[in-house]
Amino acid sequence: MTNEEYSNINKANWNERVSIHKKSELYDLENFKKGKNKLHNLETEELGDIKGKSVLHLQCHFGMDTLSLEMLGAEVTGVDFSEEAIKAANELRDEMNMKSEFILSDIYSLHGKLNKKFDIVYTSYGVLIWLPDLKKWADVINNFLKDDGFFYIAEVHPTSMIFNNTVQSGIPEIAYPYFSKEEPLIFNEEGTYADKNAKTLNNTSYEWSHSLSDIFMSLINRGLKIIFFHEHKFTVWQQFSNMKKDEDGYFRFDSDIPLLFSLKAKKGL
Repeated sequence: MTNEEYSNINKANWNERVSIHKKSELYDLENFKKGKNKLHNLETEELGDIKGKSVLHLQCHFGMDTLSLEMLGAEVTGVDFSEEAIKAANELRDEMNMKSEFILSDIYSLHGKLNKKFDIVYTSYGVLIWLPDLKKWADVINNFLKDDGFFYIAEVHPTSMIFNNTVQSGIPEIAYPYFSKEEPLIFNEEGTYADKNAKTLNNTSYEWSHSLSDIFMSLINRGLKIIFFHEHKFTVWQQFSNMKKDEDGYFRFDSDIPLLFSLKAKKGL
């Protein structure tokens, strides 16, 4: 199969899940509509003051994080390949009387639909596994950043992705590769991370493993300089079934595995 065929199957999977995510407790859409910012403390603290900044949000899903960035005073453009996600994002923006722009595009084709430079390129949580080529991903980031702009990502740690996430107790067993392979992993799972009991039809997805060195070097080779890299022992959803949600809203468990990382890279240094 071609990458385009993989992408179309993944798009069908995501298109079906937009309506489920909108109703889910994880996304908490009703409180968001009342003014609750969807971003976590991790992102807001590490991004710093973004008031008046232009932000390009890659793989924005149905726009809650994009609009949350706007709530912080930024001028934001969100991009996603899912028709249903972009439709929902536009509806949500209009309902909340906000201004963010949403573009329907896979990120590799974005250069043909957007001609603008941004102060910040932003992306977060569960995005890289859907991308077959991180070199092209880094090209996109570099292309849309202003000369003094920066890139920020908060993402699932690739180490945590090698473990079986269905274990009920104890340390998870290794089930998946850490290093990248040309062919993607194939999954066929009903439901979604936001509602594991949801009944779904488009259950096949294709995902790619990317090591930390893949991520770092794709950015460095495009001339971006890593400003910071942080690893975290918490995550933002129930990645493993034996996790518990703490009062701060993050999920943790006893096993000493890095669950998230965050990274900032600067252009023009």
